[in-house]
Amino acid sequence: MFERFSEGARRSVVLGREEARRLRHDHIGTEHLLLGILGQPDDPAAALLIDAGLDVVTARGVVARLLGAPHPQVDEAALAAIGVDLEAVREAVEATFGAGALDAPAGPPGRRRKGAVRFTPRAKQVLALAVRAAAGGGGGRIEVGHLLLGVLREGGGIGVRVLRESGVDLAAAGAAVERTLPSRAA
Repeated sequence: MFERFSEGARRSVVLGREEARRLRHDHIGTEHLLLGILGQPDDPAAALLIDAGLDVVTARGVVARLLGAPHPQVDEAALAAIGVDLEAVREAVEATFGAGALDAPAGPPGRRRKGAVRFTPRAKQVLALAVRAAAGGGGGRIEVGHLLLGVLREGGGIGVRVLRESGVDLAAAGAAVERTLPSRAA
């Protein structure tokens, strides 16, 4: 499916997966795809959201507030105040024990690859809507903007809730992102 995705769109999906892991979520939802989009501030679709006042740090905070994390949260600021750098600790542990060593196991053994994070049905719908948006625009290549249109058009996921709670005008964002995408074939 991802062969039609531009490098930026692929990167959004990869960043979304990384955001899910960072938040210790066992799924990739519409919210993680949105975070992946915002993780590329130079892309026109992300720039539209950033101009509307929503950046990846703010969106990550809204997602964490809405969904929380299944594991106890560590007060990074408090640890930093006493000289503990959590990222350095993670890097040291992973250098010794391998990537993902601190990640929680995903379900019963044998049911899922270690560390595998699956797309929710709504996230799969976003991807399908992005493909349709690209096809409807006369092009075959799925861009980051098509992913954002997918999030907007899916309409019921946490991604849209993050946008609404952050004051983003969904209709205006949709219209603006459509203007950034390649136009229909002449």
